[in-house]
Amino acid sequence: MDLTATTAKQISDQDLIQAASLARTLAYAPYSNFRVGAALLDEQNRLFTGCNIENASYGATCCAERTAVYRAIAEGARRIRRIAVVCDQPEPCMPCGICRQVLAEFATDDFALLAAAPDGSFRMYSLEQLLPDHFTFR
Repeated sequence: MDLTATTAKQISDQDLIQAASLARTLAYAPYSNFRVGAALLDEQNRLFTGCNIENASYGATCCAERTAVYRAIAEGARRIRRIAVVCDQPEPCMPCGICRQVLAEFATDDFALLAAAPDGSFRMYSLEQLLPDHFTFR
């Protein structure tokens, strides 16, 4: 699967998780050795991926979820329908609080997070389950 932004008619949950797993292999994580990949679908069903990118100044590190969202927005997306997140741990990977707020900013009404494990198993969460009463100006 090509990791560049693509348009696809039907991308299954397993395809999205596979794209996130492939993105994870591109992570730059020399400090934590904790690699994370994310793959999302925007409102036009375009696929965007991202990986975590660490920095010696930890505050400058960017999570895979935000990398994927920022890439999507920079390429014209405005709403995120679905995102899969995969990391190195055997349990499903959950976004941090900052990533949850960024997802809330761009989520569609039917948004879903697929928190996945490397074996492809996953749990699905709505935005309300991830971040109840999230901050918004809308």
